[in-house]
Amino acid sequence: MRIGVIGAGAIGGTIAALLDRVGHLVEVTARGEHLDAIRRDGLRLSGAWGDHVARVGAAETLQTVPELVFVCTKAQDAAAAIRENQHLLGGLPVVIVQNGLTGLRQAATLLPDSDCVGALALYASSFLSPGTVTVTTPSNTYLGAGEGAPPVAAVFATDVLDAAMPAFAIENFSGSQWTKLIVNQINAMPAITGLSAQDTLGDRRLRRIITASMREAVRVGFDAGVHYGSIQGLSNGILRFVGYSPLWAGQLVPLLMRRRMGTTPNPGSTLQSIRRGQVTEIDYLNGAVVGEAHELGREAPVNAALVDLVHEVERTRSFLTPDSVVDRLRGLA
Repeated sequence: MRIGVIGAGAIGGTIAALLDRVGHLVEVTARGEHLDAIRRDGLRLSGAWGDHVARVGAAETLQTVPELVFVCTKAQDAAAAIRENQHLLGGLPVVIVQNGLTGLRQAATLLPDSDCVGALALYASSFLSPGTVTVTTPSNTYLGAGEGAPPVAAVFATDVLDAAMPAFAIENFSGSQWTKLIVNQINAMPAITGLSAQDTLGDRRLRRIITASMREAVRVGFDAGVHYGSIQGLSNGILRFVGYSPLWAGQLVPLLMRRRMGTTPNPGSTLQSIRRGQVTEIDYLNGAVVGEAHELGREAPVNAALVDLVHEVERTRSFLTPDSVVDRLRGLA
């Protein structure tokens, strides 16, 4: 099958390499040194799902009409990437693999003739050098759309993807998007400190702040009427415990998340963007919580503070020490 992957970074590069490994004809989009490396040496995959060099077609935009498309850009780049490839995407199943809450709605607006579905990639993958992606923690990918049963396009894309990596079509995709948003609460602190997700969750003081941001986000979701989906060991009931327990008890959940990551340092996607000198997705992660809170006529001060600190690191290119973070956020957690 001809498959297009728009955005061959950590997540998209993993999807592209694994689909190539099982025999599909894969074409990817990339830019700069990453594009040059893929054209010269192939797209190199390593880590938890094995090693593979994918000799894929690569350009800044798709060059041929695919039969299935995965959009794997950062959330802030998705609209431009879709517009650049729009002339090839009409009438196709298009899978939006993105963090945050808005990607699928945005794609459906831009591609009204396409069957757009969403995907949540729960595996951890790093893209720290051109042409190379490394899977640090294997896990599932979940596909669907809306609050009901998965549509036909999601089931089709799941069947294709599941031959290469664990993939499942699920009900209540919208609720699972919110659960993934809670999972992504671990991304801000590595971006602020330069430490791995495991190290930040292992620091008692930083873990307390992360738990406070998770609790705040969970409460916003419940107040918005969300029924959280069951993914990554989290469920509506577990997240209710996080949202309404004392901080000392709620920290049990991020500690369990840390254990699930294994021992290979996981920098998180936000820190990876900072290390590459790119704008992060923080406005679509913790920032999404702030925006949803404003829609409810309230504030989300812990998440707002984390957004501000990530933007500060983006501007200054200087990480903060754990002591400094604790001091700056004193009183919020």
